[in-house]
Amino acid sequence: MLLLDYQNVLIQSVLTERFSGAPPAHIDQTVSDFDGVIYHISTPETKTKIQLSIQIRCYKDLVKYGAEQVLQREYGQYVVPPEPGYDFSVLIDLESLPEEKEERDALIMKMALLKRNAMAAPFEAAYEEHYKLKEEASKYTSEEAPQGVREGGEVMAIHYREEEAIYVKASHDRVTVIFSTIFREETDRVFGKIFIQEFVDARRRAIQNAPQVLFRNDPPLELQGVPGVRDTGTGEIGYVTFGKWHR
Repeated sequence: MLLLDYQNVLIQSVLTERFSGAPPAHIDQTVSDFDGVIYHISTPETKTKIQLSIQIRCYKDLVKYGAEQVLQREYGQYVVPPEPGYDFSVLIDLESLPEEKEERDALIMKMALLKRNAMAAPFEAAYEEHYKLKEEASKYTSEEAPQGVREGGEVMAIHYREEEAIYVKASHDRVTVIFSTIFREETDRVFGKIFIQEFVDARRRAIQNAPQVLFRNDPPLELQGVPGVRDTGTGEIGYVTFGKWHR
């Protein structure tokens, strides 16, 4: 099984080398990540100041759901105006690094998690809304609850790929996350369905406390009326749903 780290390993490697006390050096590297994400790590002003910028296809979607607030919370003093052509930038002064190695390592990891932290915004928003709905629902029986509580929050759409998206919806009893997937060729559809079905079945066999996983070719009920959701009827679009995430 291929296990992928959730931080960007190249960013982590570059910063680890620079933070280790090596002589300052000029940096100008463009780093590609999954889903069309691009990083630029450079020293535009001086060798002792490293700028890290990120470009995310779905950044405008993320901003709608609180990404700027999350990034400001996580990166605070390091935030600088975005580099032209990028969505968000931070600047690290090598002459003002934390003295303790543990703190420097934590800073490296935080920078390597830039994409993850930006993508976390809609999920944080969904859980916050879930807790509010849960508290409100506790005041009523299921029949008496207001329509807004029964139906849950809005569906947050994150178009992280050209034709694929992540949909996040909060309800009073769960947070539902739906991934749309596209398989153009018949062979891709066959292998894709087998892989996803195995993923679904693995939960049943071994991880009973894992979130519920469902796969279908037509849009789930949660996506009814959501702009841009398609049902071609050809089987090339699939929807993987993770639900009942009690926290």
